[in-house]
Amino acid sequence: MKSRSAYLYLLPVLIGFTVFTLGPVMASLYLSLTHYEIAAAPVFVGLLNYKQLLNEQLFWQVVGNTFYYAFLYVPLSVGVSLALALLLEKKIRGITFFRTVYFLPVVTSMVAAAIIWTWIYNGDIGLLNYLLSLFGINGPKWLQNPHWALPAIALMSVWKNAGYNMMIFLAGLANIPTDYHEAARLDGASSFARFREITLPLISPVLFFVLVVTTIGAFQVFEQTYVMTNGGPGTSTLTLSYYIWQTAFSFFNLGSASALGYLFFIIVLVMTAIQFQVRKRWVYQS
Repeated sequence: MKSRSAYLYLLPVLIGFTVFTLGPVMASLYLSLTHYEIAAAPVFVGLLNYKQLLNEQLFWQVVGNTFYYAFLYVPLSVGVSLALALLLEKKIRGITFFRTVYFLPVVTSMVAAAIIWTWIYNGDIGLLNYLLSLFGINGPKWLQNPHWALPAIALMSVWKNAGYNMMIFLAGLANIPTDYHEAARLDGASSFARFREITLPLISPVLFFVLVVTTIGAFQVFEQTYVMTNGGPGTSTLTLSYYIWQTAFSFFNLGSASALGYLFFIIVLVMTAIQFQVRKRWVYQS
């Protein structure tokens, strides 16, 4: 009787999961094995979509762009978040105000933030180039330059998301017993030594979680490139998520887009698995 009641309570969740998650996943798996362009019924072609994508130079460029963005964004985002958390963990007057200020970008609409940063990056009237000109530096046209566009987007993303990871780090830092730091301070350990030998090992589980979540988020970048560059200039900011959307809703090739989605899933799965394997070497186990 108890198990029957439990299943009744779970039934809405199970129905929602089947209809809105499991069903679409299985449908997209089938579509990835078909040639489907909306106007006509899907035609089964087996692994042809996957073979064509793996032999396509643009696909590998898009993968390279995505990895390059992640390489820029992940270390910078994690480092800035941890630095902010270390600065804001102090119990001083007005610290809540600063925590709120640094968290505000997280609750700001990504589209709105991207539009604002598009103006900031404007090569002619943008705020960034104006500030650089005060120091005699002639800034480039950031979003129109294929070498600077992706780093510029990564920097904007760090500003937008650093506050979220900062709050997670603050929670981890709050769980470190103050006795450890006090004992190390009495022994004459410097601030950096206390951070290296006490803080960093004890927050390594939190650091690992942030690293995994931030990496997955980096591979899913979409709104920034959609609003700020449309994948340009050329294809220099064309990332996997945007390429999937473009293939499906600009070129209307749903079969190829579905195959891209599964290749995307495999890439993220492999990257996450590697991180879980490497964690055994540096994550503190209590």
